[in-house]
Amino acid sequence: MNAPVRAEPRFADYAAQGYVWPLRAMHAAEAETAYRRFLAHWNHNIDRFAGSLPRERIWLTIDTHLSLPWVSDLASHPQVLDAVEKVLGPDVLIWNTHWFPKFPGDRSFVSWHQDATYWGLKPPQVTTAWIALMPSTRENGCLEVMPGSHLGDLMPQRETYAEDNMLSRGQEIAVEIDPARTLSLELKPGEFSLHHIGIAHGSGPNESDTPRIGLAVRYVAPEVVQAGPYRDLAVLARGEDRHGNFDLVAPPTREWGLDEESLQRLSLSRKLDNNATRAGPPK
Repeated sequence: MNAPVRAEPRFADYAAQGYVWPLRAMHAAEAETAYRRFLAHWNHNIDRFAGSLPRERIWLTIDTHLSLPWVSDLASHPQVLDAVEKVLGPDVLIWNTHWFPKFPGDRSFVSWHQDATYWGLKPPQVTTAWIALMPSTRENGCLEVMPGSHLGDLMPQRETYAEDNMLSRGQEIAVEIDPARTLSLELKPGEFSLHHIGIAHGSGPNESDTPRIGLAVRYVAPEVVQAGPYRDLAVLARGEDRHGNFDLVAPPTREWGLDEESLQRLSLSRKLDNNATRAGPPK
């Protein structure tokens, strides 16, 4: 892979490259506080998933912005939304959040894939913010992208259900990835990157002594339509929704309240059902 070159982020290059990086969301101390909150959340709940595969810990990792106010605060952080607005426009919805924790020695990985193949969101006015709460480096499995790969047709992909793959079906691009064309988006605590729904990306296992903890937040413009029989939930983060393609819900007001937990479960249930409808039965 190409060695990362940390330059001044250029939003003008997002359309051609498919990403912008590095960006600053918060001070390191604020990131540390969020990391401690995540660790408390994880340690309090992980025992129920003892022995499970990484992709089976969905209730701990997906759409927690609907049940945990501090996650909602991260997803709607003004500095992050300012950057998202530059690529999506003034109206922004939070469609999904997803934690991808990798602790020291963790063999979990994310195979090379393109989100546009699976999410059923069109037009592709969708961007992901990857917010680092701890250092995210090549050694501990930072996000890697293939610049420009969002342009043109999507690459062929297959489902592997590999044991340590953090993706639900172990989906991966079915052609060889040239490491010389990839870039590691290393981040310091409190920094984030943005990447396009169509860019090829993945991340390796954590081969360091440092945990890699970050939150992926998926933002959509209101004109985006979700394919499938069920309307996905979304939070209006900025501007207004003049299209009504999603069921808008309010951010959580308390941690793991009955209403908050019900919304998180409803959101995940609709996403899983829509995914199943589009993809068909597992092969």
